[in-house]
Amino acid sequence: MKLYLDPGHGGSDPGAQGNGLREKDLTLDIALKLRSILENNYKNVEIRMSRTGDVTKSLVQRTDEANSWDADFYLSIHINSDNGSASGYEDYIYSSLSNNSSTANYRDTIHTEVMKLNQLNDRGKKNADFHVLRESKMDAMLSENGFIDNAQDAALMKQESWRRDVARGHANGIAKASNLTPKDNVDREESATDSVQSLHKVIAGSFKDRSNADQLAADLKAKRFESFVTTAEISGETWYRVQAGAFSNRENAETLIKQIESQGIDAFITTD
Repeated sequence: MKLYLDPGHGGSDPGAQGNGLREKDLTLDIALKLRSILENNYKNVEIRMSRTGDVTKSLVQRTDEANSWDADFYLSIHINSDNGSASGYEDYIYSSLSNNSSTANYRDTIHTEVMKLNQLNDRGKKNADFHVLRESKMDAMLSENGFIDNAQDAALMKQESWRRDVARGHANGIAKASNLTPKDNVDREESATDSVQSLHKVIAGSFKDRSNADQLAADLKAKRFESFVTTAEISGETWYRVQAGAFSNRENAETLIKQIESQGIDAFITTD
């Protein structure tokens, strides 16, 4: 499988900016992590990137390179911006393609896997007349991974662990959609197939009132525990949960539970 991986913008084009962040830096970091996950964990996958550093490259150069290389799939990684109030994840395929196309099948699988890990609102699967989608000869998708000018999304973007999870979500989707064969004896903690294993999530509190969840998340961060607020639908009602970690190895989750409880905060494990 030949993947052309395109971190959006670069060089003289910083892309979207906000909250002290630049799109070109985030997209490159995510793409490099994605390349590493796929190459380390799967057989017979060949990856070419439009850029591996902070260089300027036109859209025409990117699609021409992918087309001449005869890539099987084109993935363009981006970060969104709007007016500061919009937030969440969305992805695009070319505007003329149907939801039954092979490209849409790729997009559907990747979308599902990314949403499992990215902690963002789901803004849906969309179509657009973007150059990289229109001019690429192979199946192509563009993902918009949160809004850089939204304070909550940007707070996630600043976390290296979040960028790694976004990369892993894309890798999981590509692996499933392309039927990639895992390598033997891979490190399971870094494996892009982690999403098909059970994830043991450490939950430090569950509230009907969002403000209570926000306060507990702030308290945990003050105690140096990474945490964020997520939602769960229980009996038709929305509950706000404070998640402090997610592990494929249950023992790691149990270790974190003990650390949190040593601070006088109750916690429990949920398994997906």
